[in-house]
Formats: sequence, C-alpha cells, structure tokens
Amino acid sequence: MQAPAGSGPSAAGLPLAGVRVLDFSQVMAGPFSTMLLADLGADVIKIEPPTGDQTRSAMGFKMKGPDSMGFLNMNRNKRSITLDLKSEAGRETFYRLVETADILVENYRPGVVKKLGVDYETLKAINPRLIYASISGFGQTGPWADRPGFDLMAQAMSGVMSVTGHPGMPPVKAGVPVADIGCALFCTYALLSAYIGRQTSGVGQYIDASLFEAALAFSIWDTSEYWGTGVVPGPVGTSNKMSAPYQAVASKDGYFVMGATNQKLWVQLCGQIGREDLLADERFATNPLRLRNREALIAELETTFATKTSDEWVDELLAVGIPAGKMSTYPEAFESEHGRHRNMRLEIPHPLEGTVPNIGFPVKLMGTPQQIRRHPPLLGEHTENVLAEIGMDGDAIAGLKARGAFGA
Repeated sequence: MQAPAGSGPSAAGLPLAGVRVLDFSQVMAGPFSTMLLADLGADVIKIEPPTGDQTRSAMGFKMKGPDSMGFLNMNRNKRSITLDLKSEAGRETFYRLVETADILVENYRPGVVKKLGVDYETLKAINPRLIYASISGFGQTGPWADRPGFDLMAQAMSGVMSVTGHPGMPPVKAGVPVADIGCALFCTYALLSAYIGRQTSGVGQYIDASLFEAALAFSIWDTSEYWGTGVVPGPVGTSNKMSAPYQAVASKDGYFVMGATNQKLWVQLCGQIGREDLLADERFATNPLRLRNREALIAELETTFATKTSDEWVDELLAVGIPAGKMSTYPEAFESEHGRHRNMRLEIPHPLEGTVPNIGFPVKLMGTPQQIRRHPPLLGEHTENVLAEIGMDGDAIAGLKARGAFGA
C-alpha cells in the first residue's frame, strides 16, 4: 500500500497534533516509542549525535543510501537534527529546544545524561512542564542499574528465556525483541498518561522505563503458575500452561497450530476428527488431566493429523469453529489476503531509496487514523529548519556551527 495520497507534513486533525517530542534515543525501544507518537501527529524531533543513531549503519546489509532498513522502519514521521552535546554550543541549542518541548525520551546508560548536563533535574528547571522518559536495561536505580542492557540480557535475566524453547534444549530467546518492543509500548503508555495528567497539574514528570521490567511484566501465566504451585516454570515449546491441546501439531506435510481450549471445543474436536475414543480415555477427561498428560495427548492426535495436510486440517477445523492456523513466514503473513487487507505493509517515498517498505499501523484509529507525513529522515536533514522555528537565523546557525554545535 502506498502512503495516503496528499499526506504532507501537516498533522492537523491528528490526536497529538501540536505536541512536540524530543527523541534523544537510539536503536529500538526509544525510537519505536517516539515513532508511535509521531504516527499520531506529534512533532518528533530526532536529536542525533554527529555520527547519527547507530542503527543507521546496523543490520549487515546495505540499501541504496547509508541508512539501514531497521532505521527506516523505526523513524518515519520524524525530523532529524544533529547536535554535539559535548560542546557548549550544542548544549545551549539543546536547551533552547527543551523550552519548546512537551516530551523528551532518552535511552542512554544511567548517569550519562547527568554528565552531559541534560538530565531531568537540569531540564525541569528550564521547562517545568517537560515530561521526561528514561529508557534503560534495568532502570535508574538498583544493583543492576549501571549494567549495559539490551534485549537479550533482559530476556535472560527476567526469566523469559527460561520458559522459551523446548525442554532439554539449549537456551532460546524469543524470536522477536519482546523486551525492547514491550518497553517501548509501556513507555508510550506512561508518556500519554503523564501528558493527560499534565492537563490538570500543569507540570511534567519523570518516567523510568526498563527492558527488564517490561519483559518481566509479560510473565503473567508463568509467575501465576509459580506463585500458585511453587513449581518453577520451564520451557514447554509451543504449548500452553492453561489448556491442552493448544499448540503446534504435526500434519502430513508439516505443522499447524490449533487449540481446543475448553471442554466444549475438546468434545467437538474429537468428533470432527473421528477420535471419539479419546473422550473415553481417562487421561484426557478434563483440562487439568489433558495438561498433565499433554505429551501422550499430542501423540494420539498427531496419529490422526498425519493423514491430511496442514491446509486441509486448518480449513476443516475452522469450518466448525475450532481455532486453527497455518505456520506462516513473514513474507507469507504480509502478503496474505488478510495482511494486505489490514494494510500491514506501507510503501513510503524516500529521497534516496525511491520507496521504502514499512510495517503498517498495528492498531487503527477509525476517527483520526494515523498518517505517513514524513519519510524516515536523513541524518541532520531538518537541522536548519528546526532551529529557524525557535528563532535562529542563518548567522546564528553559522555561529553555532563554528562553535562545534553540530560536530567537527
């Protein structure tokens, strides 16, 4: 799908139109959070060091221009300026921008922003209405606070990796960066909540978000099991701790997923696949018993599922209301009839790439739908434009450049 016709830089009519966000973050969690705000109309100014967000050169393969596809997928609808905050001129310029901002998001290791002179207490004195979010691996306090933190470490140390994969196999991380993206979503929720609260209080606040806590927040079923039974959860492959059968199962030509998650569906499943004998098997009489005897249950079911292809079983089960689905690759998911209908691939015009594909909006606002207003920015593309908006003319910008505000 092409970006909407006529979608220019104006955010008029979008929910966050008029909200200015300083994106002082790199890589994933921070940029993803601020992109969600930008999609909703916020004016997101990406403040980058002279070398740029390190994700611009990530991923190990090259596009036509210097920016990676990862960067292009997390920074649409933003403007980019470069500032060297190690220089006095760079900090002065940063402070001027802070005066105009509603929200700031940073994801440096705890203590770094204090050394740079751009920590919350410093900026609060400049703009008491500022909502300031710090994203880190483990939070701003505690014995792990000073550790470098990435998605892999958060998955491991939160316990997520202890329940991922199959029993008896080496450790496996979740296939997608659940700590990074989870933290981005929780941070966005906190930013919007703080912004709403500011409408009454008139003052901003500080938000402390971490990858570790985001990953741990996803552990509801596992921690419930542990707190309820005292048994430490372990990996169970694609199955589920709440009901069985509910997992990937082998068919004639591969695997598909299905779930008979309550007694009604279990009875219906046995009848549909011609395995009424399983209803008389005491091992499978109730959901707790099916969970306890899951391996034997799946072995029985797979003897029947091996008689048809995955597509045949999915169609047959769905026809009678039993949840089922095929195992898709990402290309298959994006190009599926449903993926296309839901506009989950966007094509964004770009000055160097021609067009770049982007993942579509994961939730749809029907009254004020998100828009693609700007391509992912080139490094420093909007520096002069943004500084002009805060009252700096060409001579002032030239003076800042001479003083090292934008790097050597």
